[in-house]
Amino acid sequence: MNEQCVSHSPGLRAWLGLLVVLGPVLLVAMDGSVLFLAMPQVSEALSPTAGQALWILDVYGFAVGSLLIAFGNIGDRYGRLKLLLTGAAVFGAASAGAAFVPGPGWLIAGRALMGVAGATLLPSALAVISELFPDPRQRAKAIGIFAATFAAGFAIGPIIGGQLLNSFWWGSVFLINLPVVVVFLVLAPVLLREVRATGTGRIDVVSVLLSAAGILLTVYAVKHVATAGLTATPVATGVIGVTVLGWFVRRQLRLGHPLIDFGLFHDRVFTVAVITGLLPLAAWSATAYLGGIYLQSVLGLSVLDAALIALPGAAVLTVTCIATPALAARVGTRAALIACHFLITAGMLLLLATTISGGIGWYVASTVIAGTGYGISFSVVADTAVAAVPPERAGAAAAIAETSNEVGNALGIALLGSLAALIFRLQGPGLAGTLNETLRIPGLGTAVIGDAKAAFVTGLHAAAAIAGLLHAALGAFALRHLPRASTR
Repeated sequence: MNEQCVSHSPGLRAWLGLLVVLGPVLLVAMDGSVLFLAMPQVSEALSPTAGQALWILDVYGFAVGSLLIAFGNIGDRYGRLKLLLTGAAVFGAASAGAAFVPGPGWLIAGRALMGVAGATLLPSALAVISELFPDPRQRAKAIGIFAATFAAGFAIGPIIGGQLLNSFWWGSVFLINLPVVVVFLVLAPVLLREVRATGTGRIDVVSVLLSAAGILLTVYAVKHVATAGLTATPVATGVIGVTVLGWFVRRQLRLGHPLIDFGLFHDRVFTVAVITGLLPLAAWSATAYLGGIYLQSVLGLSVLDAALIALPGAAVLTVTCIATPALAARVGTRAALIACHFLITAGMLLLLATTISGGIGWYVASTVIAGTGYGISFSVVADTAVAAVPPERAGAAAAIAETSNEVGNALGIALLGSLAALIFRLQGPGLAGTLNETLRIPGLGTAVIGDAKAAFVTGLHAAAAIAGLLHAALGAFALRHLPRASTR
C-alpha cells in the first residue's frame, strides 16, 4: 500500500527522498564537531599526545575536504546513488570501528576513513536532491533545506555529543550514526533514482594525491612545531608539504579538467565568497573545541552542563541559516557577507573576557553573536560563489565553495588549535603537553593547577583574537571592494 502511494504521488516521493538523503548529510556535518565536548573523555580513555588529540579532531575534515571534488567527479561518471550507498555503508562501518578502538592511532585512522566516506556523500546527495525536484522553485527550497541541515549538523554536533556522554562512554558519539545509516541503506534504493552526468572530464588521480599529501604534510609540520618545538623534522616536512602544494597549483593551471579551477579566483566576489566559506568554519571549529575544554577542564562543568551552555549559540546559528535567504533577498548578499564578518569579529572579541574563575555569560554571548554571523555565512556562500561565475562553471564554483567549508573546519583546529597548544607549552607548568594531561598528574598543587588553566585560557584568547582580526580584515575588504550590483 505504501509503495503504491509513493509511486502515484511523485511529490510525496520526492519529499520522502529528501528526508532520507538528509540523514547522511546531517551525520557528515555532525561528525565534524561531535568530539568537541568529548575530548576530555577521549583523552582520559586513550591518553593521546597533544598532536594526536588535534589529529583526532581534524583528520576527518581534511579527508572530507580534500576528496569532495574528486568524489563528485566519480559520482558523475559511475552513478551518484551507487556512490551514496557505498559511502554510507563505509561510513557506518568506520563509525562502529572508531567507537571501539584501543588507542589514539587507531582512532585517527578510523576518523580518516569516516572522512573518506563522508566525502562520497555530500556531492552525491546534492545531485540526487536536484534530480528529485525538477521544478526550479521546489529544487531551490529543497537545496535550502539541505544547506540548513548541514549547518545544523555542525551546530548540534557538540550538543548531541554532550548528551550522549552524560549517560554513555565516549564511543557512543560514533554509534549514534548506525541507525541513520541503516535506515538510509534500506530506504534509499526505494525512494531514489540513479543520477549520472554526461561529458565529465577524467579524474586526475595525481592531483587528488598531491592536494591531500600537501595539506597533511604542511599541517603535520605546524602541529609538531606547536606541540614539540622547532626541530629539523617538522621544518623539512613543512618545506616538502608547501612544495607539493605548489606543484598541485601549477598542475591545475595546466590541466584541461583541473581538480580546482583556479581561474575562478580572478573574480573578486567569488574569492570573497570562498574565503567566507572557509574562515567562519575555522573560527567556529577552533573556538568550539577550545571552548569545550574551557567549560569542562577550566571551569569544572559537567559535559551535560557544557552542552546546555552551547545550546543558545547552536539555536541562533540554525535559525539564522534558515532565515538568511529571505533577508539577503531584501538587503542584498553583499550586505549579508559584510555583516557576517563583523558579527563574528564581535563574538570572538567577547571571548577575551573569559577567565579561569568565570566567564560563562561572556561565552554564551560570544556564541550567540558569532553564531548569527556563522548562520549568515553558511547560507549565502554557495549561492554567492555560483552567482559570481558564468553558468557553465557553476558546478566547479559550487564544489569549491563546499570544499572551503570542510577545509575551514579542519584548518581551524589545525592552525588555531596548534597556536593554543604552542602557548600552553610555552606558558604552562611544563609537566605535560595539554591541559587535560596536566590535570591528570597526581599531587598537583593549587598554584600549578592555576598556572596550567591560565596558560590554556591565554591560548584560547590568542586563537579568538586571531580569528576576530582575520574576520575584521575580510569584512573591511568586502565593505570597500565588493561591488554592490553584482551581489544583490
